[in-house]
Amino acid sequence: MLYAIIATDVAGSLEQRLGTRPAHLARLQALQDDGRLVLAGPHPAIDSNDPGSAGFTGSLIVAEFDSLEAAREWAEADPYKAAGVYASVVVKPFKQVFPSA
Repeated sequence: MLYAIIATDVAGSLEQRLGTRPAHLARLQALQDDGRLVLAGPHPAIDSNDPGSAGFTGSLIVAEFDSLEAAREWAEADPYKAAGVYASVVVKPFKQVFPSA
């Protein structure tokens, strides 16, 4: 089943985010390599693809996991969480309607 991982950043965490980004992306690449990643990306703090020093307010990941518990465990082990980038993380079941799967 698909799950949405919705994370909210700690204010002022851009430096931690940038420093931890390679490890975070490596985990996402592993999901993609397994064919389990639907989409992933950050929420820019301003209306721009490159928000510069404004940074980001969080992230969204939609991926396939065996269970809600497995998705929560994966989210808890995210390097951004360990580095203090994320203030909170919510994991919810997700039903993809469009584009058609």
